[in-house]
Amino acid sequence: MVIWRAAATTLGAVAWLTIVVSGQGDLRTPWGDPDLQGTWPSGQLINVPFERPAQFGTRAELTDAEFKQLASGLQRQQDADAEQFSRGGGGGVNPPSHWLEAGRPVRQTSLIVDPPDGRLPPMTEDGARRAKAWPSTNPSVPYASAQEFNIYDRCITRGVLGSTMPNIYSSGIEIMQAPGQVVIRYEMIHETRIVPLDGRPHVSPGVRSYMGDPRGHWEGRTLVVETTNFNGRTGSLARNGNGNPTSESLRLVERFTRRDRDTLDYSVTVEDPRTWTRSWKVAFPLTRDPDYEMFEYACHEGNYAIRNILSAFRAAEQPQRAR
Repeated sequence: MVIWRAAATTLGAVAWLTIVVSGQGDLRTPWGDPDLQGTWPSGQLINVPFERPAQFGTRAELTDAEFKQLASGLQRQQDADAEQFSRGGGGGVNPPSHWLEAGRPVRQTSLIVDPPDGRLPPMTEDGARRAKAWPSTNPSVPYASAQEFNIYDRCITRGVLGSTMPNIYSSGIEIMQAPGQVVIRYEMIHETRIVPLDGRPHVSPGVRSYMGDPRGHWEGRTLVVETTNFNGRTGSLARNGNGNPTSESLRLVERFTRRDRDTLDYSVTVEDPRTWTRSWKVAFPLTRDPDYEMFEYACHEGNYAIRNILSAFRAAEQPQRAR
């Protein structure tokens, strides 16, 4: 049996249609491509470590007892966040817990799935040198100018990797499709990638950017996106992609497979021979959330940190006034 679902805007200018072949879980667009459309926030996986804790070794999933303990802790946190009045505590510059993504219990022990131990491979000598010099948010560093901060602190971008990884808030990912292209929109910092599917070659090697040059094709029900032409200025580690460098040799191969109506399997293989001694891979499932709202991430408008940090260092450099 084939089920047709359709809707149109009041202007009649935009319409969408999904074809569902029952019994196969195979959702198709009107032009026959696998349908990946929807909002797939990654913040639900915020509790999964980027690298696997060493005690798990090559074990990719939690035991029943470990999963139960994780679920119980998350439930206690959600109960506390839902209280009318905060109990206080905490401190530092981070927001209170009820501002953040609560996440959900997941058996996965790390976002990295290859190498088998779920840990990043060793860096090359050149990669280690660049990692040591990579700018980081450190209040003890006497910054001379805004250019010395990393690109996330400067509200420029989080790169492809940082935009996709689960974060503490604003981790919405929306996928839209049209004949011959797929559009991927990220809530933070405000990136939109247009992925051509018509087989065109990559742009000239002389043209490079923070988000690279993506090209897509279908392998059965899986969308494969190869991205090259990076400028080597985005990071590859941590939730915001603001840790460790990448180089102009970076090549990403992403795979998007809709397992069922509400599950999208995502993976990305990271190849950067100038930075890492071997490739590595991240994989996790995304859950569709039609009620999730994508908000404008007004990063520059609310970015008082750089101005305040720089002004504080300039003030500290002035001779102390006589009391």
